Amino acid sequence: MATFWSLCFLILRCHILRRYMTTQVASTTALVLGFLVVILLGGRLIRYFGMAAEGGLNVGVLFRLIGYNFPYFLELILPLSFFIGLMLVFGRLYTDHEMTVMNASGISRGRVARLLMPLVVVLMCIEGWVSMVAKPWGMERATNIWQEQSVAQVFDLIRPQEFISSGDYHLYVGEMGANREFLKDVIIIQMHTAEPSDIQSRQSHQRDSIIFAKSATHVETGNGQIQLDLQQGRRYEVDPTSRQYSQIGFERYRMTLSVKPPEGTSHIRIEGVSTTELLSIIQGHSKRDNPQEAYAELGYRLSMPWLILLAILLATPLSYVRPRQGRWYKLVPAILIYVAGVLVVISLKDTIAKGKLSPVIYLAALLMMMVVAMYLNYHQQVMMRLRLRRQGGDVA
Repeated sequence: MATFWSLCFLILRCHILRRYMTTQVASTTALVLGFLVVILLGGRLIRYFGMAAEGGLNVGVLFRLIGYNFPYFLELILPLSFFIGLMLVFGRLYTDHEMTVMNASGISRGRVARLLMPLVVVLMCIEGWVSMVAKPWGMERATNIWQEQSVAQVFDLIRPQEFISSGDYHLYVGEMGANREFLKDVIIIQMHTAEPSDIQSRQSHQRDSIIFAKSATHVETGNGQIQLDLQQGRRYEVDPTSRQYSQIGFERYRMTLSVKPPEGTSHIRIEGVSTTELLSIIQGHSKRDNPQEAYAELGYRLSMPWLILLAILLATPLSYVRPRQGRWYKLVPAILIYVAGVLVVISLKDTIAKGKLSPVIYLAALLMMMVVAMYLNYHQQVMMRLRLRRQGGDVA
């Protein structure tokens, strides 16, 4: 009966300890994650505000871009936040002598780490979902927004008495209506950039033009083009080779300032390609020319969740501090060690994409880091057992 009640007490104690440790680590990780998100996304937000102030970005899409870029940052900072949270919680356990009490009651630091395995599994699943699904989805949407901005923002960026450029066109407006629908004193300069070797193009299409108009209105086309209706003006065409020009007056003239980009310019970076598409590229069912990029990106995405497991394996031995050292004594060196491991995985991506290494190197690098972490966890116990055996052999 005493054994039964002792077993029940041990189970209850482990359950309470698991809940306590999980709550502490999860809350600390959330705080660190929020702090890092504010720093990284805040810097990106300031950059976007600067672009919007200069007229290079529409303010209406600014926060959408931030939201779509959030999974990209979360993929990198979630493992780091978990590692820092573990270091802070374990460091406090050592400085407050709580770890000493638990060790004296039969709960080792390895047992404490194993109590956090449910939280580790949950975070690995979240990290895997972010890497495999959320990040490529967000980057694809962000790329589409940038492409739309590059094509359709010309008219929105017009400012009175300033020249703006869009491809071959340079536009000047003297006055502008409240809703940007009516322009006055418009000057449009079109500079053709055909290759000099194309003689036929130079003779028929290489004529620069300058258009003066008293007023202009914006025409909604709905097909990705921006058109202006010009009233009461003159058009001058100049041949830069022969220096001859012609002029024509008009009462109403419609022209296109910006058109859709040609085929192939909507190329999305490999980070924005879905995991399903990556598998199609590897199998040869996609039009992308470099399958090595797909191998590198897929291996990178599959490696990211294992950084969560590496975090707890490294934090358990690196968080050990003596009572007089303080909980912050080993925090910075431990972060540098963990970041070095993360940078190894990141650097392998470019190397594999260039075809210099096989994608199997991801597995080798992760296994090597796991072996180093296991060595840091158990080398003291192994050395102690070897010393005891040696002493026992000497006595015999």
